[in-house]
Amino acid sequence: MKLTDFKVLTFDCYGTLIDWETGMVNALKPLTEAVSQPLDRNAILEAHARHESSQQRQTPAMKYSDLLAIVYRRLAEEWGVAVSWSDCQTYGQSVADWPAFPDSAEALAYLKNHYRLVILSNVDNTSFAASHKKLAVEFDAIYTAEDVGAYKPSDANFEYMLSKLSGLGINSGDILHTAESLFHDHVPGNRHGLASCWIYRRHDAEGFGATMDPGQMPDWQFRFNSMAELVEAHRLALNA
Repeated sequence: MKLTDFKVLTFDCYGTLIDWETGMVNALKPLTEAVSQPLDRNAILEAHARHESSQQRQTPAMKYSDLLAIVYRRLAEEWGVAVSWSDCQTYGQSVADWPAFPDSAEALAYLKNHYRLVILSNVDNTSFAASHKKLAVEFDAIYTAEDVGAYKPSDANFEYMLSKLSGLGINSGDILHTAESLFHDHVPGNRHGLASCWIYRRHDAEGFGATMDPGQMPDWQFRFNSMAELVEAHRLALNA
C-alpha cells in the first residue's frame, strides 16, 4: 500500500492540524493557576479528556463550545476552585484561539494538489470556522459533530461522513483517514474499514494527553510524527 493509492484524505482537525493541547493548557491557566497544588501538563490534559469524553457521551447533540463550558466547571469542581458561569463560557469560546501546528498550513497546501481534503471534526461549526482560517486551505467537505449530533468515536460520525462522500462519488477505498487520536479516529476508522494514517504528534510525550486511552491498539497503515513528514513521504512515493 502506497500513499499515492488514495484520492481523498479525511482529517481529524484538533490534535492533528490544530494544537489543541497547547490551546487547552493556555486557556485553562486562569483555573489551573488557582489550584492549591501544581498540576503538570499531562495531569491537566488527562483530566480534561475524562470530563470531555463523559460529557460527549451524556449530551451528544450539545454544541462543542457549550460542552467545553461544562468541562471547565467539572474541572473546577475536581480541583476545588470557585468559578462563575461566565468563566466557563469564556473557556467554551477559546477554540478560536487554539493555534495551528507550525507545519499544518504548508502541508495542506501541498496535499491539496494531490488529494481531495475533508474534515471530520468533533467541534461545532463556529469553532471550526475560526480554526479554518489558520489552516488557510479550502476543504472539499467539512463534517462536524454539530452536523451529526454525535461525537467521535461514535459510529454515527463515520457513517455520516461516508454517506455524504458517497454522494460525491467517493468510495471508502479512496480514503486515507488521517488523524492523531487513536481513541476518536483510528479505532472507529478500523470498524468502518478505512485505511488510516497516524499523525503521532505526541510521539515525545507519555500517555494519551487530551484523548482517552483507546484500549486495544488499532491498526494503521502509515505513521508519521508530523504533517511535514507525511508530505515528505508523499514526495518520495511520487518519485519511486
